[in-house]
Amino acid sequence: MGCGELVMLLKMTMNDLSPGDRIRVIALDPGAPVDLPAWCRLTGHSLESSEHPEYLIRKKENG
Repeated sequence: MGCGELVMLLKMTMNDLSPGDRIRVIALDPGAPVDLPAWCRLTGHSLESSEHPEYLIRKKENG
């Protein structure tokens, strides 16, 4: 799965989470170390941990 697909899947998954919930992502794509932090900055979600290939993302509090 490429990072574009990963980001779309992550967006859909985050829609089902409550504010403050966390999701653990395992992304083997070589672009993930750049793309996932950038996506979090753009969307307002918090990247709590990023040790490729594992990432921990907290959904922003206001949805």
